[in-house]
Amino acid sequence: MKHSKRALAGVAAASLLTLALMAGVGSAASQAAPVNTAKPAVSGTATVGQTLTASNGTQQTYTLVGADAGHTMRVRVTATNADGSAAAESDQTAAVAAATSSSAPKNTDRPIISGTPRVGQTLTSDDGSWSGNPTSFAYQWQHCDADNIVACTNVVGATGKTYVLHLADLGYRMRVSVTARNAKGSTTANSATTAIIAPTLTITNKRPTLTILSVRFVGAAVYARVRICDDSMKNVTIIETDSRPGKLSYTRRFTTLAAPRPCGVYTRHWTPASRFQGPGRYTVTLKARDKSGFTSLAAHRTFSHG
Repeated sequence: MKHSKRALAGVAAASLLTLALMAGVGSAASQAAPVNTAKPAVSGTATVGQTLTASNGTQQTYTLVGADAGHTMRVRVTATNADGSAAAESDQTAAVAAATSSSAPKNTDRPIISGTPRVGQTLTSDDGSWSGNPTSFAYQWQHCDADNIVACTNVVGATGKTYVLHLADLGYRMRVSVTARNAKGSTTANSATTAIIAPTLTITNKRPTLTILSVRFVGAAVYARVRICDDSMKNVTIIETDSRPGKLSYTRRFTTLAAPRPCGVYTRHWTPASRFQGPGRYTVTLKARDKSGFTSLAAHRTFSHG
């Protein structure tokens, strides 16, 4: 691999060389320009932030900066007397290494997502700003609820710097987690969430639609995630009903905190009453009602407890 050569310039002052010559010949003047008899050398550690030193010259030191990383360095020393000048170059150093850090990276400005939040479009994350000289970055795209931007879950396999929005992303907000690493460790920073992901085509409906994305038990609590689409762009009410054969049903209501635009993904959880616990069938029924009183068709999910 070829590296660019960056040079340090050093000059041996004419007065110093002239004095050396006069010490041997009294008042006689020099009759020739200087001639190099041993090329200069560069000492020091080839790492950004370290200082290199030339073996001769008046400008004998140079502190390596970030732009030097990956390049080799050498010094050119020019000696001058009354009869002329001559230059000699040192050997090249090893390739300059990136600066080292004494601690894991620290985020100083969180990552930013650019792109249009619409199905079919591509979102791009930058790295954010970090101290500690990170040597690598990793990315993880996440789904966040429309009205709960801390309820985020990883999108499986979405680990690139860019992400193409799919139909499965409709109604979510997107977020990216960027992990910076160096030799001392790693740190993760989250971007702000995007606007709610919009559909490719305009949605027009007289009444809301509700689709169950998942319903699961976590201990005794039920967690339901739904996608609601409604063209009113206003908050809607989620109506949930617990039922079981031979038992009186129970209905509860939740209000969204961010309106579908025109779709939104929402997660709600609750603990069923004791009469719905224990062996047997248990059914969750979910509907959405808008401000005009129009109600979606019901969506169901049934569990069998052993």
